[in-house]
Amino acid sequence: MAKTNACRILDKHKIVYELREYEWSEEELDAVSVARKIGLPAAQVFKTLILMGDVLKYFVVIIPAEAELHLKNTARITGNKSCSMLPVKELLPLTGYIRGGCSPIGMKKHFPTFLDESALQHSRISISPGQRGMQVLLAPNDLVQVAEAKIVNLVGNP
Repeated sequence: MAKTNACRILDKHKIVYELREYEWSEEELDAVSVARKIGLPAAQVFKTLILMGDVLKYFVVIIPAEAELHLKNTARITGNKSCSMLPVKELLPLTGYIRGGCSPIGMKKHFPTFLDESALQHSRISISPGQRGMQVLLAPNDLVQVAEAKIVNLVGNP
């Protein structure tokens, strides 16, 4: 299993993690499918989304696989008046990652990052290490540290 940039950053910070590989396809890039393929509950697998705001030009949210992001609530929580998803065609040039392989760790540039508080209910969560067909399991507090993430209520009741 080849190490990704995100894995090298975790190694540098001496963060303990586990890599899991799975078969991927264009039709099943969603986080719920990934959870099924790596044998974890969807609540333990987190997806990384890049958004654009009117105050924070770009920012990152990390939410559970099955969760839906409410843009109005997300804007308020992140200090924006409004926000929208980054168009997929802009993902690679901005972050260095592609759809289905976007990691909150090791983007071309650091962006303000927000992790849903539900991550703290698990001893380990799964995120993309920056490559399709791989997931990295790590402690949520280790992700907070390395991604400089703020823990917020992104998907629960406001």
